[in-house]
Amino acid sequence: MLQASDITEYADLTETNTELDMRRLVLVGRSECGKTTLKQVLRGEKITYEKTQYVSQYDVLIDMPGEYAENLDLAHAIALYTSESDVVGVCISATEPYSLYPPNVTPYANRDIVGIVTKIDHWAADVAQATRWLELTGCKKIFHVSSYTGQGVDDIIDFLKIKHTKHKVGYVMDKIHNEDFNRLCDLPSYFLE
Repeated sequence: MLQASDITEYADLTETNTELDMRRLVLVGRSECGKTTLKQVLRGEKITYEKTQYVSQYDVLIDMPGEYAENLDLAHAIALYTSESDVVGVCISATEPYSLYPPNVTPYANRDIVGIVTKIDHWAADVAQATRWLELTGCKKIFHVSSYTGQGVDDIIDFLKIKHTKHKVGYVMDKIHNEDFNRLCDLPSYFLE
C-alpha cells in the first residue's frame, strides 16, 4: 500500500519552468487508463479522481475523454486535436485486459507518436503485455509510468523539452536579409532571446 510520503510532487510545467520550451502533448486512450492522473502529475496538481467530460487544453497538455478513442462517432475529434499538438501520447494501462488499438495505426498520424504504459505500480500490472500491444500499434518510443510513485514522469518531461539555440533578433534578421534564394535556405532557429 502506498503512503502519502511515497508520492512524488512535481512542479507545474507552466509556472516554474517558464524558461523551458515544451512540445505540446495530447493524451489519447481508453477511459480509466490513467490519462487524467498523468496530466495532473505533469502539471504538478494534487492527484484526485476527475472524469474528463470534455477536451481539456492546457499550455503543453491536451487531455481527451476516453470515449473519443472508444466510440467511432467521436474518433474524428482525435484527428482534430492531434493537429494542435506536437506529440501524440497513446496511453494504455498495464492492467488492461485487451488493447483498444489496431496494429500499425501510428503511420496514419503526421506527429511524433509515443506509447505510454500507465499504472505500472498496480498489483495486477502486466507491463510486458501492455508494451507489446503498443509496439504492435507502431509506437517506437514507449514510456513506463506510475503517476503515484513518479516513476517515468521525468522521462516524459525530458522528451517533451525542445532543444534549440536562441539567437539575437539582429542575427536572425541579418541571415534572412543575406539569404540567397538560388539554394536551399539555411536559416537559424527563430527562437529569439
